[in-house]
Amino acid sequence: MPVVLLLGLASMVQAQITVFAAASTKTALDEAAAAYMAETGRSAALSYAGSPALARQIQLGAPADVYISANPGWMDVLQQDGLIVPASRLDLLTNRLVLIAHGADAAPMDLETADLGALLGENRLAMALVEAVPAGIYGKAALTALGQWPSIVSKTAQAANVRAALALVASGEAPMGVVYASDAAAGSNVTVVAVFPEDSHPPVIYPAAAISSGNAAEAQAFLNYLRSPAARGIFLRHGFGVPDP
Repeated sequence: MPVVLLLGLASMVQAQITVFAAASTKTALDEAAAAYMAETGRSAALSYAGSPALARQIQLGAPADVYISANPGWMDVLQQDGLIVPASRLDLLTNRLVLIAHGADAAPMDLETADLGALLGENRLAMALVEAVPAGIYGKAALTALGQWPSIVSKTAQAANVRAALALVASGEAPMGVVYASDAAAGSNVTVVAVFPEDSHPPVIYPAAAISSGNAAEAQAFLNYLRSPAARGIFLRHGFGVPDP
């Protein structure tokens, strides 16, 4: 009997889940997962990419226990396909959309009056894919609402995810880019020069849910931790918003 109990304890300590999460959550979620491990002994393997790429992998049967999307649309797709546990779904985070520029001392900009097309000249505006990746979808919507899209549509450098767009600006390959506030906080050698009006694009909401084919109990335990005061503090410190519990 003692051996059985010991094996059970070892299994609990080593329990691991796989989390597919939007690229923009990486810095904060890495820290939250480390804190979860320290507190519970349970580990989480984290896989980051654009929300649509992760959703498609889940549709194709990739082994995952938790999915965190950067917009409700891709979570809706998985829910309609019966691939998530509906009762586990929650709105985990919120975010703001910002315009960043290369360098540490770029001047602030008024998005209502600036002519981004003219400012870009022959250069490119870094964005996530505007027809698929949430940050790109939000960015296109905001730039359209502000009347900027026609002048910059041919001047976009579209990246596979928002962290790749951030990297283009940080390296100087693109002078400006559209990312989330949390990405700007995590990046180096970039400056937030403007915050997009909240009414210029749909609310930036990150839903999370357990995958129906995964380890439901461990997934729910991890999701519960992400809503704890400790995890919420981590997310807030990294530039995210957190909905009321």
